[in-house]
Amino acid sequence: ETSIGETDDNFVCATLDWWPTEKCNYNQCPWGKAGLLNLDLKKKGLINAIKAFNPLRIKVGGSLQDQVVYGVGGVKNCPNFMKNEDSLFGFSQGCLPMERWDELNKIFNQTGVKVTFGLNALLGRNRSQIEKGLSVGDWKSQNARDFMKYTISKGYKVDSYEFVKELHPDPKTQPKVLGPSGYYDEKWFNSFQEVSGHDVVDGVTHHIYNLGLGDDPNMITKIQDPSYLNQVAQTYKGVLNIVNKFKPQSGAWVSESGGALHGGAKDLSPTFADGFWYLDQLGMASTYNHKVFCRQTLIGGNYALLNTTTSIPNPDYYGALLWHLLMGSTVLAVTQESNPNLRIYAHCAKKKPGISIIFINLSKDSSFNVTLSNYEHQSRNSRSTDVAKPEFRGSKDREEYHLAALAGNIQGQIVLLNDVPMVPTETFDIPTMEPKLVNASTPISIAAHSILYVTIRDFQAPACA
Repeated sequence: ETSIGETDDNFVCATLDWWPTEKCNYNQCPWGKAGLLNLDLKKKGLINAIKAFNPLRIKVGGSLQDQVVYGVGGVKNCPNFMKNEDSLFGFSQGCLPMERWDELNKIFNQTGVKVTFGLNALLGRNRSQIEKGLSVGDWKSQNARDFMKYTISKGYKVDSYEFVKELHPDPKTQPKVLGPSGYYDEKWFNSFQEVSGHDVVDGVTHHIYNLGLGDDPNMITKIQDPSYLNQVAQTYKGVLNIVNKFKPQSGAWVSESGGALHGGAKDLSPTFADGFWYLDQLGMASTYNHKVFCRQTLIGGNYALLNTTTSIPNPDYYGALLWHLLMGSTVLAVTQESNPNLRIYAHCAKKKPGISIIFINLSKDSSFNVTLSNYEHQSRNSRSTDVAKPEFRGSKDREEYHLAALAGNIQGQIVLLNDVPMVPTETFDIPTMEPKLVNASTPISIAAHSILYVTIRDFQAPACA
């Protein structure tokens, strides 16, 4: 009857990161040429994968964003990142030449991207000698100003910046300001909001890597453990409390989340199993009224939605695309007591009548059947005529999208949609994703170790009216 949250229309978001080829963890170097400065922007697969979202929100940023200078204004020397053990994150300062920013905007315009840009907030500041991890001194904002002025002069559209209130000529297209862009810490997030004052920050951004280190041998167990997945709800709750207290109009965002730290988990992040974590996070974040969820990354590292070298989609890409196409921005409450291995989230359907539900079955040997029946809800305090009741007619076929791993191998990289392998065409087009139409009177069946999206067009929820 009422919604429990509202997401942005472009809730699903993916990041592009600065990491150079030399970035290595766990004795592997998974970045290849997928960093912002060396990615081949003419790759057909990359372009088509972005276009399929129509539009995709892309967050430009990552750990090195505070070490990027912009090659504009007074900046004459524009070097690349170099390995430097004494620097933050093991790399020297790098530079974004404006020619490269032009090239990036060309693909953004061509594919209709909504851009969120993470700014360098440390320029001119120095590491504290007293407190580890703290930077002290004043921020030199001139380089960021020059960069923004250049961006405006070129007519490039930036939807939001992490960290600065821009001097923008047109209030209608003024970018949003987001921050503080780090791991949630109650004290720090509170003081950040208090110090920045009213109406400065439009959205509160935080990062989530709740699967821990990418080389953890127990990760495959964690990813299928409902009680482990539930733990991060505390973080969402904490951020939501701060948002409710300070009321920034754009609410809470997850501006970076890759599951496993330091480039992801080589044998897990690019496989079907990662969807148990990722799609559950999309569901959970939206129930805690988060507006945007940015996946680290679109391309680059082991946790990319697209293969770093071929730009062919990994399984999570298809899960994300279905979410974007089917799940509307209005979040509905749904509870399920029968078995903790079955995770369920429901939203109003996107752009059309009805509701869309995602079922995530973490169990490797149990399948579930869910029966839909008309819901007779008599409120004790009001006559039934006063209340708009949810109504399920059951006359139209349901639309079902079953996602499963090829040959049941959840650590494989091929995902089946309604038993058809999802593989791009020879011209790198994303395959069309057609639903299976199922008679509404039959139970919804969720196979073991599978994920299912269902859209029920003739379920009338008052919250979706």
